[in-house]
Amino acid sequence: MTSNHRAAFGGRIGTTIADSRPWWPAEAKPKPGSPNILVVLFDDVGFSDFGCYGSPIRTPTIDRLAAEGLRYSGFHTTAMCSTTRAALLTGRNHHSVGVGCLANFDSGYPGYRGKIAREAGTLAEMLKPHGYRSYMVGKWHVTPLTESGATGPFDGWPLGRGFDRFYGFLDAETDQYAPELVSDNSQIDPPGTHASGYHLTADLVDQSIRFIADHLADRPDLPWLTWLAFGACHAPHQAPTELIKGYDALFDHGWDAERAQRLARQKAMGLVPHATKMPPRNDGVQPWTAHSPDEQKVFTRLQSAFAGMLDHADQHLARLIAFLDSAGVRDNTVILVLSDNGASQEGGSLGMVNAMGPYNFRPEPMPEKLARLDDIGGPDTHSNFPHGWAMASNTPLRRYKQNTHGGGIRDPLVISWPAKIPARGELRHQFIHACDLTPTLLELIGVESPTEIAGCPQMPLEGESFARSLTDPTAPPRKRPQYFEMFGHRGLWQDGWKAVAYHPPGTPFDGDKWELFHLDHDFSEVDDLAAAEPERLATMVKAWWSEAEKHNVLPLDDRFGLRFAENAARFHGARHHFTFHAGMGHVPTDVAPDVRSRSYTIEADVELDAAGCEGVLISHGDATSGYSLYVRNNRLVHDLNIGGTHHILISDRDVPPAARRLGVRVERLTREPLGKTGLVMGLSQYTLLIDGEAAGSLQTRLGFFNLISWSGLDIGRDRGSPVSHYDAPFAFTGTLLRVDVTMHPDQALDGDGVGAAQMARQ
Repeated sequence: MTSNHRAAFGGRIGTTIADSRPWWPAEAKPKPGSPNILVVLFDDVGFSDFGCYGSPIRTPTIDRLAAEGLRYSGFHTTAMCSTTRAALLTGRNHHSVGVGCLANFDSGYPGYRGKIAREAGTLAEMLKPHGYRSYMVGKWHVTPLTESGATGPFDGWPLGRGFDRFYGFLDAETDQYAPELVSDNSQIDPPGTHASGYHLTADLVDQSIRFIADHLADRPDLPWLTWLAFGACHAPHQAPTELIKGYDALFDHGWDAERAQRLARQKAMGLVPHATKMPPRNDGVQPWTAHSPDEQKVFTRLQSAFAGMLDHADQHLARLIAFLDSAGVRDNTVILVLSDNGASQEGGSLGMVNAMGPYNFRPEPMPEKLARLDDIGGPDTHSNFPHGWAMASNTPLRRYKQNTHGGGIRDPLVISWPAKIPARGELRHQFIHACDLTPTLLELIGVESPTEIAGCPQMPLEGESFARSLTDPTAPPRKRPQYFEMFGHRGLWQDGWKAVAYHPPGTPFDGDKWELFHLDHDFSEVDDLAAAEPERLATMVKAWWSEAEKHNVLPLDDRFGLRFAENAARFHGARHHFTFHAGMGHVPTDVAPDVRSRSYTIEADVELDAAGCEGVLISHGDATSGYSLYVRNNRLVHDLNIGGTHHILISDRDVPPAARRLGVRVERLTREPLGKTGLVMGLSQYTLLIDGEAAGSLQTRLGFFNLISWSGLDIGRDRGSPVSHYDAPFAFTGTLLRVDVTMHPDQALDGDGVGAAQMARQ
């Protein structure tokens, strides 16, 4: 026994058991009455999308929780998913903890590491010394995606940040029928398929119930934190077909009428002041009547898919709440239901049935959208609604997710705690911010934030508790100013006023126009007082720069493409050769070989038998986009799937049983700029190889220019949503020894294109 162990030992060790005294360290004990905590975090759900916030979408479970507790009209987030999650989890501002933008890159500055700093403990880490067990279910997205592979490092994964169990996904989004699932620290296959009725939302609720049920069986004396982060309603919008179609009649009146109806309901509820004005349509959004009947039909169905996904999530949330009731723990459980940012603008002006085509320069004309109307929301679509419906989601607020106007950062928040919150259906209008959540929960439990976690000194909390407002509707709002920044868009709230600047990408920051709104009297930010109160605006802009310097916001950077391209280049470095051995697991997209706009060769070492073999050698992607190299009917096949359009190359001869090496060579023949966009296309040649000899080729102008797929790479099978025309997993029946991927010298990435695609996936 070391001297350190002896120093920590509270008993006595003699020469024999007779003159020794045993000792056991005390277990962490919760404070009497410590509540359970259930955080239900929705994704890309706008301010007005819950029924209790003015929407006609059916959300009876959330509405019931609001009727049994509180709704906040002044809850603010950070305009993006990674950043809001970092603020919620730590009680600090997102730049302060190193997640100034997205978990997808590290730009080399303290505020933009894409990973929560060790000096900023998470709520799970803070609660551990107080007897809590913590369970993370669903979307994480505060781990750099280049650290999401089989070797980690795992210090930024949920189990590395205080959670005891994790079941969910690490990226910004995932296919709801074939998700990129992780259990604790390991990638796993989904427990079902679309054909078997699987949907991620139902699975996440099942796992939440399981974690809590296991907890109650093992340690009913200890409180728990369960963090349930749905994929809903981030794209792809996927839900049961009958549920989606059932919303068409509700939304066929269009987004203009929908906005007006939602604002009228919000006023009737008292959620917004009766004097609230409807802002003009967001830039580029046309009147509903300006669109053709075919366009209206497609747009309506895309909105119905969003609504169906939210409705579906609410139905499954009902099962979790019913379980808490039946288990007898509902009364002493604080339940928070919220969204991470405003509705998404990534669907563009016309929406998308399968975004993976447009991301790779394959247009999706309206007739094609219309022909695929009944596919929307299904397993081979990656749909997102158009700007007009995102605008309606954010009623009555301006702009969208990514922006620091109200539409990007003002979100719903419902809180219910039957045992301690006497309010039933009341409203609260105080300004609160995502970083205020952890301080509030700590105050409700009656504990202080630690000064040290695992030997690491902790930075102070930057949020302010709003616990008093839970029982006192007149409680004052936070005292400190709150800054906002995302991709150069900026804002500052202070004492009921807001200064905000929209930043057009690629333009000088000093050319941005600052607006000034008195939010206490102008909920929807329509009356710009900048000209009337220039001194106040100047003072607030100066305060913004001070807050920015204090919280690691600087340097301002709107180089979307370069940030992502630099990150990919830094991660892969000079590496040009990858070897994947048989039996290995799934490789996430951001860790897999990056074959966008490249020349490369893939070759698989195999052993065949005389009777013939078939199956996948390598596959990257899913039904919406990707590539697959496989053997079928004694022929070698390569499928280049761009947005659901399949470019299939079949070998010009059978694969002989004696063959030992099967592959494909891709050569980028030309690089042609697309106008002034900074993007390039070009002609590529795909050649199949059997033992190094050409076995057929094709040329195409399509390839992976911006994004391969959200789904990762598999060896010897296609584990989920199939890339090509076979039934997954279509495992290789021969002996697969290894697969080599060799990148050719033309490694240059198109930064602007990569950035555009990466922004669309957030």
